[in-house]
Amino acid sequence: MNLIGEHTDYNDGFVMPAALDFFTWVRLATLEQRKLHVFSENFNEEVEVDLDDPNLAARGHWSDYPIGVAVVMERAGYRLHGASLRIRGEVPIGSGLSSSAAIEVATACALTANSGLEIDSRELALLCQRAENEFVGARVGIMDQFVSLFGQAQHALLLDCRSLEFKLLPLPDNVRLIICNTMVKHELASSAYNERRAQCEAGVRLLSQFYPNIRALRDVTVGQLEEHRSELPEVVYRRCRHVITENARVLEAGEVLAQQDLWRFGKLMGESHVSLRDDYEVSSDELDLMVELGQKIDGVYGARMTGGGFGGSTVNLVREENADEFSTRVAEGYERVTGLKPEIYIRSAGNGAEEVSQF
Repeated sequence: MNLIGEHTDYNDGFVMPAALDFFTWVRLATLEQRKLHVFSENFNEEVEVDLDDPNLAARGHWSDYPIGVAVVMERAGYRLHGASLRIRGEVPIGSGLSSSAAIEVATACALTANSGLEIDSRELALLCQRAENEFVGARVGIMDQFVSLFGQAQHALLLDCRSLEFKLLPLPDNVRLIICNTMVKHELASSAYNERRAQCEAGVRLLSQFYPNIRALRDVTVGQLEEHRSELPEVVYRRCRHVITENARVLEAGEVLAQQDLWRFGKLMGESHVSLRDDYEVSSDELDLMVELGQKIDGVYGARMTGGGFGGSTVNLVREENADEFSTRVAEGYERVTGLKPEIYIRSAGNGAEEVSQF
């Protein structure tokens, strides 16, 4: 779950996610043949593939995520042993809480251990990202996979998506992360995500005519953007403005969180949501309503949409003593307006992927 820094990761920018104490488990048994048997407890389905099949391709199925990880690891030169994988996940699918990254990372860790490989965790995160980019076909950044490996309980993670350097910032013990699932996921989310990325790349190409050293929007200042606003299509300008100002918000958020200034942190969360709504245009009526309801309740430091957008969830930073009241009032207000019953989760920041003896 991302506290702040949305749609900046694929622009070489800065993000501040936290791993949540939701879990996806992969139980593994070794097979003598170089095959993968993948069974999902959630879907009650099994898929079998041959690791030596050169024609494995995505088919728009849940199994694309674990199989894609295996395919990309093989292509990177990591020879895998055959395995039977049994997957069970409690990360809500379609909620914007990175259920795909959870499956990818858990699968990658399991296959690595099963095959006796030693792979640096940063490399493992990049392989999982490649699986989603190249096999599944979603042009996601590195954030979800990275925090799924490096997250730490009761900490946020400030990540430089270019260098993959990060720092862990403690979250106060008396604060809860409350996730409000709108129960809405608009169909255009995937295509619109790729469209936004293409618009950012168009902005970089245009601006690099004036600033040849620019590699990504991470390298552009607000002043440079404004100076050449007339050379950019209006929609490209607004997409760029969101990313550039969002990067600045993340860096400031890191400073104020280190000082435990949660009110300023929450203000930055609110500014982030407005920018996502107006400049990046990835919010929705349901997300805006959920944020508006949350901001009115005592003990709420900040509220914003989280994830790719067009539905999904909001994240709210709330004092522990106000958490139950928050959940009740937001759920009632949201259902009254939309007729939808939201799912609301009161969570803490958890650890990233690790081996467990049983589940």
